[in-house]
Amino acid sequence: MATTSSADDTTQDLDNQRKRKTWLLALALLIVVAGGAVWAWHELYGRWSEETDDAYVNGNVVEITPLVTGTVVSIGADDGDLVHEGQVLLEFDPSDAEVGLQAAEAKLARAVRQVRGLYSNVDGMKAQVAARQAELSKAQENFNRRKTLAAGGAISQEELSHARDDLSSAQSALSNARQQLNTTTALVDDTVVSSHPEVMAAAAELRQAYLNNARTTLVAPVTGYVAKRTVQLGQRLQPGTATMAVIPLDQLWIDANFKETQLRNMRIGQPVDIVADLYGSDVKYSGTIDSLGAGTGSAFALLPAQNATGNWIKIVQRVPVRIHINAEQLAKHPLRIGLSTQVEVDLHDQSGPVLAQQPPQKASFATQVYDRQLVEADTLISKLIHDNSAGSSKTAQR
Repeated sequence: MATTSSADDTTQDLDNQRKRKTWLLALALLIVVAGGAVWAWHELYGRWSEETDDAYVNGNVVEITPLVTGTVVSIGADDGDLVHEGQVLLEFDPSDAEVGLQAAEAKLARAVRQVRGLYSNVDGMKAQVAARQAELSKAQENFNRRKTLAAGGAISQEELSHARDDLSSAQSALSNARQQLNTTTALVDDTVVSSHPEVMAAAAELRQAYLNNARTTLVAPVTGYVAKRTVQLGQRLQPGTATMAVIPLDQLWIDANFKETQLRNMRIGQPVDIVADLYGSDVKYSGTIDSLGAGTGSAFALLPAQNATGNWIKIVQRVPVRIHINAEQLAKHPLRIGLSTQVEVDLHDQSGPVLAQQPPQKASFATQVYDRQLVEADTLISKLIHDNSAGSSKTAQR
């Protein structure tokens, strides 16, 4: 019986050893497989992507600020409203600006008529010079005739002296007339009515008055949604006061703050996958890297970090990376400024540059809503010059 029990114990020990070896082999195999999987993931995917959740939606916030002083009499939009480019947002009491515009119109009309008078003076002075020349010729002939008669004793020397005095007086009158003609001509030389300095100065004042009147109406420079309205009816505003903002939600981008250790293989133009917390993983956006920041966030902070101290601790810095969002996807699933996102950059294509190589060839953003103001001002100026230049041979339209 003792012999049988020992044999059973030996058999059980062998079974336990075999099981232990099997488990160790399985564990080793699992570790090898897991290591291989990690290595394969790193080689095929991990080292070819960088991601961060320190990424937020950003965009243009177009502040609406007045250029002239005024009292608000009308507010055309409120927070959340959609406004189109050129739509009226605010109106000021126009009384003062209209009075200034009328005064400038009158001043331009007066300047045109005064300049017309200068041209008329030139013509008058030319006629006066011609008359003085005729008088001089007459005095010269009279003096020559009397000089001949005095030589023959036909007239007295006193009468000859009077003729000589008349000749000198005629010469002085002609010289004075020519000087006056030169002075008058200098005021209008090489000009027409519309290009005369007096008219141009009055036109500039009218243009400024017209702009001041036009600027009593504030329009939206871009199409977007109104936010941050603080202006109230009856409020007296000074130039530069923030009244509201217009945010074009079709001009958004992502500012992703990557660690400096993640930037080694990032290039402009690399594709990016974007997930917004607003919609979750069910909605994904595609994008591309537009630019890599020229400095870290701390370098541009209001109070930059001062590392030249004895108690210095190294902190991994973050660099903002701007990411363009696919416009069609953005239109289908709108975002708002400030929303949180998660971005993942595909690093396979490293042919792009790290920094932009060429300056912009055109304006990134532009508006033409203010161009009409100057066009309308120039039209008014041309009309006033024309209406007050009737009969002037020197008139030329702008």
